[in-house]
Amino acid sequence: MKAQGSWRSIGLVLAAVFLFACQDALGKYLFTTYSVPFVQAVRYFVNLSILVAMFVPRYGWGLIKTQRPWLVGARGLALALGSLTGGFALRAMPLAETVSILYLAPLAVLFLAMPVLGEKVKWFGWVASAIGLVGLLLIVRPHANISSVGLLFSLLCLLTAVVYPVLSRLLSKTESTETLMFYVGLVGSIFYGMQLPWTMPNGFPPWPDLALMLALGVGSLVGHSLFTAAYARAPVSLLGPFTYAHIAWATLLGWLFFNQVPDRITFIGIALVAAAGVGNAVLNYHSSRNTELIFEPQES
Repeated sequence: MKAQGSWRSIGLVLAAVFLFACQDALGKYLFTTYSVPFVQAVRYFVNLSILVAMFVPRYGWGLIKTQRPWLVGARGLALALGSLTGGFALRAMPLAETVSILYLAPLAVLFLAMPVLGEKVKWFGWVASAIGLVGLLLIVRPHANISSVGLLFSLLCLLTAVVYPVLSRLLSKTESTETLMFYVGLVGSIFYGMQLPWTMPNGFPPWPDLALMLALGVGSLVGHSLFTAAYARAPVSLLGPFTYAHIAWATLLGWLFFNQVPDRITFIGIALVAAAGVGNAVLNYHSSRNTELIFEPQES
């Protein structure tokens, strides 16, 4: 691979995680005023509308054809549930802590790599998982000022963040990227659309707030598109470490916009989670037999 292509892909990933961190902060702001399902409904409707406009003229009915419809639907539902639980987590917990917990997903995926995907996991993968677990325990330790409800939703979101990339890996062998993207938007729109009768606000949202909700939909699609473009030009093992810049951005935005600064022990826990993930990704890159599972950060 040419160095120029590698640097371009790294730049795309860094841009994507910055965008996702902004999405997290924007969502946290909106969730304090509007119900999580309503905000996510607007986001998914915008996402689906753009996907239809982009892909239908080119692919027509071929866009909806899939060889494994149940798994495709399950993948879309996993992301929709992740958006729901992640939104509730963000509303109850600080930004940095919530995002850090989600970044245990690449390590948790290792536990499914062998039984589900039949892939071998190197020794350093298990070491990284143990370090990440220690980091999690420091973040959620007693008296850490972490909402128990927020923690529950964070762990539920973590579960979906484990299922989603595993299904993505399984389906990548039979389905096109465009079809998978379309069904994510479709399933999410149906899931949240069914909840609108009891989640809509009493009055029409002010235009500035509505514009922010529309920005969530556009930003989500742009972020995932940047990841797709990056992974098309460089191996996952090379790009993996750079996704952890998301945690740094989330910590900075949490401080700037919500005055939420992790205490010393919590910061050590966040650093351990990031170090474990980066270390595992770097060692995977230098290993000839690595488990290349694409992990796309789930902006909530």
